Amino acid sequence: MTTIQRYSETSLPTVHGQLRMVVYRQGEGRHAVEHVAMVAGDVAGDDVLCRVHSECLTSEVFGSIKCECKQQLDRALDLIARRGRGVVIYLRGHEGRGIGLGDKVRAYALQEQGHDTVDANRMLGLPDDSRDFSMVKAILDDLAVTSVSLLTNNPLKVEALGAQGIVVKQRVPLLVTASRQALRYLATKGERMGHVLGTADISFAAK
Repeated sequence: MTTIQRYSETSLPTVHGQLRMVVYRQGEGRHAVEHVAMVAGDVAGDDVLCRVHSECLTSEVFGSIKCECKQQLDRALDLIARRGRGVVIYLRGHEGRGIGLGDKVRAYALQEQGHDTVDANRMLGLPDDSRDFSMVKAILDDLAVTSVSLLTNNPLKVEALGAQGIVVKQRVPLLVTASRQALRYLATKGERMGHVLGTADISFAAK
């Protein structure tokens, strides 16, 4: 049985404002995965602004502009800091919608040949989305969050969290300005993965 525990926490000054960083460990020993909750204000109670964000090393660390993950993470952190109440849950082990970094890069290579992200995964015998959200309910329970307004453009994420027993009061669009290089990826999200995209998503950054 998978275990999750609050392991450590600290107050953290960030470019978004002063936030509380809480680290959770899922599993035990060397196989444990560490997830993070970035918290603004007192989140105990109902209708908390919440982003459940999947790790994206290529964008958030190495600056890839093939996707809009870093922009979404920064926007979510800005929103909770500005509101003074909210949480961004950062899930490790979710690279490439759960397929891992190595296979994500293999899929990128196929995309260079003209395939979209869905077909590239399938050509490698990989699922469209294999992310596990089972730990989110435990994290929210630990923070005493009883229901959320979920920052996402993905209705399927609302369903996935609902299936874990999380009360989602509403879906709040998370619109960002992406690069030209991310346009096809965003179009695939909208056309083949059911994401609801607004005009901000398809406007171009200067890059």
